[in-house]
Amino acid sequence: MRGPHNIFRLIRTGATLERTGAMNVVLDAFKAPWTLRVVAKVLGWPFQWLGYKGDPDMPPAPRALTALGPAYIKFGQVLSTRPDVVGDELALQMRVLQDKLPPFSTAEARSAIEAELEKPVEQIFQTLSPPVAAASIAQVHRATLVENGEDVAVKVLRPGIEKAFRRDIDAFYLAASIIDKFAPGARRLKPLDVIEHFEGVVLGELDLRLETSAASEFADNTKDDPAITLPKVKWHLSSRRVMTLDWADGISSGDVDALKREGHDLKVLGENILRLFLTHALRDGYFHADMHHGNLKIASDGTIIAYDFGIMGRIDEYTRRVYAEILFGFIRRDYKRVAEVHFEAGYVPANKDVDEFARALRAVGEPIFGMDASQISMGRLLSYLFEVTEKFGMETRTELILLQRTMVVVEGVARSLYPQINIWEVAQPVVEGYIKDSIGPKALAKDLLKAAQVISRFGPLLPQIAEDTLIRIHNPEPTQKDRKSSKWFWAILLFAIGVFFGFLISNAT
Repeated sequence: MRGPHNIFRLIRTGATLERTGAMNVVLDAFKAPWTLRVVAKVLGWPFQWLGYKGDPDMPPAPRALTALGPAYIKFGQVLSTRPDVVGDELALQMRVLQDKLPPFSTAEARSAIEAELEKPVEQIFQTLSPPVAAASIAQVHRATLVENGEDVAVKVLRPGIEKAFRRDIDAFYLAASIIDKFAPGARRLKPLDVIEHFEGVVLGELDLRLETSAASEFADNTKDDPAITLPKVKWHLSSRRVMTLDWADGISSGDVDALKREGHDLKVLGENILRLFLTHALRDGYFHADMHHGNLKIASDGTIIAYDFGIMGRIDEYTRRVYAEILFGFIRRDYKRVAEVHFEAGYVPANKDVDEFARALRAVGEPIFGMDASQISMGRLLSYLFEVTEKFGMETRTELILLQRTMVVVEGVARSLYPQINIWEVAQPVVEGYIKDSIGPKALAKDLLKAAQVISRFGPLLPQIAEDTLIRIHNPEPTQKDRKSSKWFWAILLFAIGVFFGFLISNAT
């Protein structure tokens, strides 16, 4: 819906951007043409009195978005993961956005819990504390279960948040349409696609069943990892608007002084956080994409406790293998191989020169390897790599931008604990281990077995396919159906041979 209320919302947005000094910052970040600048000024400057003041202690862009409300805060957080859209400087500003909104009342939370779980609160919880944290979408309460006395964290969506987000998303779509119309040059940024991506992220966070599921999947993946633990999901006390997990006791990973007082080894903690992130991204292809200090605690035994699973990243297995080879190539400073991997994966158009691309990659890698260990950044490497590949025609991929952004955050957390951490020393065994397990004879055998499971579904059709193929042999003019049957027959035969040799290779290794 793009009615008058959306136009008014855009005017108030423009007025707030002007009043907080964020308008020019945003326009410059998007490299807006003069036509769009004129439209933006018309929507903002004359109506500054309608704009919100915001917190003058914050940078202009976060100040404006925080003043405009939850949807804008969340939009800023999403944009902080897209430096390809807003540029590095504005993306960095957006990362300071904090979900420090006024909480809603405990009475409203109780009503929401009772409506969702269909029981009086007293039958579920012995105690329910005032909110201990309030964010743009939900807030968290500490509670004690009636059934067994366990302490739990109860996350409850803000009242009316779904309606508020839908209203603002409609206004965002209107703004994207205006950008598309008045700034053809900005179409490379795909404003409508950006809003669509944002809508998908938000709608996922507005259904806490999806976050509960994410927490459960992540817990299954990491259950055997010794350095990390996750709060256990209470499925029977979770629903669309309420999520219940075990309460996690620990020290915030950002409270370095407290960690020192408790005698924790900060070097080990920093290395573990980085190693775990890389392991989850490469081994599982499913990683916590919001690993900042506020979402990590340290238990008394040094175990890392992760929580808040609203933003998760997923990378398919093929892409993981490609990027492991790329990282491994950089670790070995084999830039020709890194270039070849890009071409083999189809990331760089075949009409480009592989040697020229390798020289460009060397220009990325060598300055980084010339740095002191405390300055080497894998996040910076990926950022530079994306810049180079874009120049050679590689399209930006959202999941890899999220990976790069998360890596920057994780490195920041690790360095805050141990500034001298050597990123490459930590990364190398993880990357090498993944390559050993995923690229080679064992991996081939595993892939063939996976394919066998898919092909086995067609088992009942094999007799008919074989019969049709034998008929074709005696038929001098094969029909289209016969040709299709023949292709199936030979494909399955070759596959069976591949599985056989896969078993041999697996047993031999």
